Amino acid sequence: MRDLGVGFKYLVKGQRWVARHGKQYEFGLIPGLITLVLYTGALVALAVYGDDFVTWATPFADDWSSPWDGLLRGFLTVVLWALGMLLAVLTFTAVTLLIGQPFYESLSERVDRDVSPDGTAPESGLPLWRELWISARDSLRIVVRALCWGVLLFALGLVPVFGQTVVPVLGFFVTGFFLTEELAAVALQRRGVELRDRLTLLRSRRTLVWGFGTPLALAFLVPFVAVFLMPGAVAGATLMARELLGEETVGEGAAQDETEGENVTA
Repeated sequence: MRDLGVGFKYLVKGQRWVARHGKQYEFGLIPGLITLVLYTGALVALAVYGDDFVTWATPFADDWSSPWDGLLRGFLTVVLWALGMLLAVLTFTAVTLLIGQPFYESLSERVDRDVSPDGTAPESGLPLWRELWISARDSLRIVVRALCWGVLLFALGLVPVFGQTVVPVLGFFVTGFFLTEELAAVALQRRGVELRDRLTLLRSRRTLVWGFGTPLALAFLVPFVAVFLMPGAVAGATLMARELLGEETVGEGAAQDETEGENVTA
């Protein structure tokens, strides 16, 4: 369970890093703002036309007596909105990273150079178009996986009591895992780590990933918060990726070093 705290420390370290590098932070806000406008429009459309969609999708309830038809459709409208919010949280990072690939790639490299003992950062050596293609392809695969989980959680959410208590908690942990994968991919892809290997790497330290991603998933429920936390999240994921790969980290980025020091003191 100690990894939960270490993961959260990396999230905090990332925010602290961008706070000390104002110019990098300002550039990192641009992709998030663009994505926010797009997603706000989509969610507004869902709110406006959600009732009509549910009514169209449930013609069998037309002959039901009141209030059962209204209760069913009201419940399904709420579930549809909740699912839309879940998918927005799951895909916000992927879309933002795709739009802001050059911005976040530069930010991640800067973090690597800042905390690397020799002041260097790994480079993929690939042209920009190739990096964009790989990022888009891998993001699509992650979104498909996330959608599968979303459908499963939606189905489980219909189970009385269990669906209203356990399922929301599971949803945040699942969301946190996929958020972390998307964010860490910026640094790991630059190191030539393929998607399958990235998932294996993250699964080997699930509690670390949950400690980083689950609080972020909760924060990302507030769209404006997501925009402002995004640059620091990329920086924190880069620091965490270094630990996952066993790379030495110096300076303020060494969250694990601090934890080990606390354990020795204790």
